[in-house]
Amino acid sequence: MEAKQRVLELRRLLDQYAYEYYVLDKPSVTDQEYDRYYQELVELENTHPELRDVNSITQRVGGVVLDAFDKVAHKSQMLSLGNAFNLEDLRAFDERVKNSVKKAQYVVELKMDGLAISLHYHNGRFVQAVTRGDGLVGEDVTHNVRTIQSIPMHIDAQGDVEVRGEIIMPKKSFEALNKQREKANEELFANPRNAAAGSIRQLDSSVAASRKLDAYLYYLVNAKELGVTTHEGALQQMEKWHIKVNPLRKVCDTIDEVWQFIQQMQEQREQLPYEIDGIVIKVNDMNAWDVLGTTVKAPRYAIAYKFPAEEVTTKLLDIVLTVGRTGRITPNAVLEPVRVAGTTVSAAQLHNEDIIKERDIRIHDDVVIRKAGDIIPEVVKSLKERRNGTQAPYVFPSECPICKSNLVRLENEAAHYCMNQDCPARVVESMIHFASRDAMNIDSLGDKKIEFFHKVGLLKTIEDIYRLKDHKEEILALEGFQEKSYQKMIDAIEQSKQNPLEDLIFGLGIRQVGKKAAKVLAQHFLTMDELMQASKEKLVAIRDVGDITAECIVAFFKEEKNIALIEQLKTFGLRMDTQAKQVVESKFTNKTVVLTGTLQQMTRNEAKALLESLGANVSGSVSKKTDLVVYGEAAGSKLKKAQDLGVETMDEATFIAEVSL
Repeated sequence: MEAKQRVLELRRLLDQYAYEYYVLDKPSVTDQEYDRYYQELVELENTHPELRDVNSITQRVGGVVLDAFDKVAHKSQMLSLGNAFNLEDLRAFDERVKNSVKKAQYVVELKMDGLAISLHYHNGRFVQAVTRGDGLVGEDVTHNVRTIQSIPMHIDAQGDVEVRGEIIMPKKSFEALNKQREKANEELFANPRNAAAGSIRQLDSSVAASRKLDAYLYYLVNAKELGVTTHEGALQQMEKWHIKVNPLRKVCDTIDEVWQFIQQMQEQREQLPYEIDGIVIKVNDMNAWDVLGTTVKAPRYAIAYKFPAEEVTTKLLDIVLTVGRTGRITPNAVLEPVRVAGTTVSAAQLHNEDIIKERDIRIHDDVVIRKAGDIIPEVVKSLKERRNGTQAPYVFPSECPICKSNLVRLENEAAHYCMNQDCPARVVESMIHFASRDAMNIDSLGDKKIEFFHKVGLLKTIEDIYRLKDHKEEILALEGFQEKSYQKMIDAIEQSKQNPLEDLIFGLGIRQVGKKAAKVLAQHFLTMDELMQASKEKLVAIRDVGDITAECIVAFFKEEKNIALIEQLKTFGLRMDTQAKQVVESKFTNKTVVLTGTLQQMTRNEAKALLESLGANVSGSVSKKTDLVVYGEAAGSKLKKAQDLGVETMDEATFIAEVSL
């Protein structure tokens, strides 16, 4: 038998055996037999390098090292799901569905707690894996996903196939990984989801390969193009392709059947070999999906039932304060470590002085804690009946825990603030914010690195970030730094100088100025100098800028230190202006417009971009200030609210005709 034919045969055999072992958990050959075939394939590929294939099972051990992740735009948006928390929420969802689809079946599946992923196949070959990102643009992590043994590199399908699902770290893999990290004195992962996400975002694929990740796929994106019209049918088709689909699912005719399945899975949750954080309910008929449509972020044909937050009791050992970039003081509970919803919790936010007083939380109290939304630990209440006299009411400190400046509680705010702009904690947090992804996006200058550089005296202010290139010898002398990592960091810093003005405005950390407000300010003033000179009157005249935000902006640019920062950043070559968007005068100019329902002739994002180019302000919610609602098929509550408020409405056909004039 010629080498090429034998190689193809061995790959087919080994793919089948891997499917039986990693997906079905029913191996049909012994480890010895598998190893014999595997070694034969390795030897043939080494002897005939022209026959090597990146999708061969021999290439799944990792070893690819990237310099950075490429950004990839999704062909269709990866939506999130709306939430239900009780039977009443599910009945309301059922009622909304049946207002449009009289006879609806539901497919009920486990909501895996992992990292959302999109897999692409072309003519049966695996070609790309992309993370969810912001739903519109993700990162190419193909090199890492190839190392996950349960994901097939070949499927029996022609043309383009896209499947989406979740990459997870099984509980056993998570426990083993944290044991290794503990022995190596490395920081432990908080939960399997963080471990999975951290593994997939490694530039070196051998790291991901070593962590024994798994994946469950639950959505065949182009099912209807392939002649599949039900969600259950799509899952069955994926199973035929040897794509791993969770067998713990059920097709239900009524919402009461759905509720029974939820109760059953909630009882079994702890015994599962992986973490779940809820149950997903989807309308089975995919044609009904088009009728029901989507909102901006979530489909109307699906919903996620979230398990009730698990509450546990532990002891509150102390209350410590942290200082944010704006000087905001946050009290945090130090807890006796306790297991909650799959992770060990040793701290929880207490938010502000009022919360502590209202809940009468005291040091040495036994307290009840839970994870809000299964994510953020919070102290629910103290168990006053367990007090033994050692507890006393907590007195909120009057001084900053870092710089000892007097704390100030601003009028109409619950929070306290350290007003010292030179407070080391504020300085570090300001630099972390400035370099963050939503601001200047210096991805090689993370939180820990900034804290370390501050500690050794290399970073004292934001402008020092652009002076790091002058400290090459000092940085390379520090433990853990090499020429390649140093240059990568400097390149990222230099690249950030070209970022748009809105990123810089947001990065400055002006109180009350978020990402959207920064964009609005950049487009209105076009230059940093114009913004710096703006009066409160000019600012409040801008849509979306209120009195408090305007006051914060004016106050920020009155500070000599902030003016000096801007001038210094100018000398480093950062962009201080932006191009005005070309706005065509139309009936939409200066109008607040809301989009709702499913549009047929363009995507929601395309409609939004078009409206903004015509001078409209596109909002996500309907209120008395809304001027117009443009609606597509299956428009729901937003359209009804607009009609109730007497807001003008326009169907898609009229909208298309209007913008085509």
